[in-house]
Amino acid sequence: MTEPNPIKVAVNGYGVIGKRVADAVAAQEDMHLVGVADVVADWRARMAITKGFALYAADPDHAPAMRAAGLQVAGVGDDLLASADIVVDCTPKKIAAQNVGTYREKGIRFIVHGGEKHSITGHSFVAEANYASAIGRNSTRVVSCNTTSIVRTLTALKTAGLLAAARGTLLRRATDPWESHLGGIMNTLVPEPDIPSHQGPDAQTVDPGLDVVTMAVKVPQTLAHLHYWSVRMPRKASKEEVLDAFRASSRIALIRMSDGLGALNAVKEMMADFSRPNDSLYEVALWEDMLKVVGDELFYAYMVDNQAIVVPETIDAIRALTNSEADAASSIARTNAALGVGTLTALGASG
Repeated sequence: MTEPNPIKVAVNGYGVIGKRVADAVAAQEDMHLVGVADVVADWRARMAITKGFALYAADPDHAPAMRAAGLQVAGVGDDLLASADIVVDCTPKKIAAQNVGTYREKGIRFIVHGGEKHSITGHSFVAEANYASAIGRNSTRVVSCNTTSIVRTLTALKTAGLLAAARGTLLRRATDPWESHLGGIMNTLVPEPDIPSHQGPDAQTVDPGLDVVTMAVKVPQTLAHLHYWSVRMPRKASKEEVLDAFRASSRIALIRMSDGLGALNAVKEMMADFSRPNDSLYEVALWEDMLKVVGDELFYAYMVDNQAIVVPETIDAIRALTNSEADAASSIARTNAALGVGTLTALGASG
């Protein structure tokens, strides 16, 4: 049930991320989704209406075509912004940067995502790392899926005093599943040409003190990303001490191959069995029984659902920017409860 005086949230862009953010906003008792905006007139826009969301034409030029397709269009983008306290821009890469001028002109707080540059907002966000620095700001950038996972896991180690330097290799899925018929790769691997790949420097926009280097390669599958990490700790530590550090984060789920979770598809199937919307894995799913400690060296691997992991971060960013919750832990707990984050732990998947 929505609380009195909820945060009025607009979502611009109702694609892979936008529809998930809209669902998550609608699930929060302290938020009200005033509407979603897009320019398409196909099944994607119809799904918004089916869910009872008010649909707006992001560009007035597209409104006639949307109405001609039988869509009930509540208004245009400017109308949506006028009814909101904050807008979450989930439009495709580089489009959000073009929208920022409008948001600033109208004086509305806004959130962009990891496809945009840090310089657009001057602030990059991961809830467990730097929530406090976002409180009351006019804007922030929720970093990309891979960067979110990097900051979550390294922050957990850093908080426990177990992080000196980290080196990671990312196996990146080729494209979103629903677009796999349009592009992607087959029968090859495509290395990202630069070392470090962009995710390491991006993590440093959230925490400049991280000593992190990443390498990445695109692989011919569309389920999720897979990370392998080698971490140098400032001292020798036991495996259990490392696991306790990861357990301290509610958004890292320790899973086990011995439970039959030996591949990405198995983890996704478990999310379906949890009845998560869109089979969403909001957590970093880190293999507990694969993790290895050798003196002051740590080795581990985990899975990243690129369509889901940024959703809880976005919800927390809404609260921080609107100054509706000053305490990071309280916002994180509230978001987690609404989205079911922590159910893996509750059922024993994380030890």
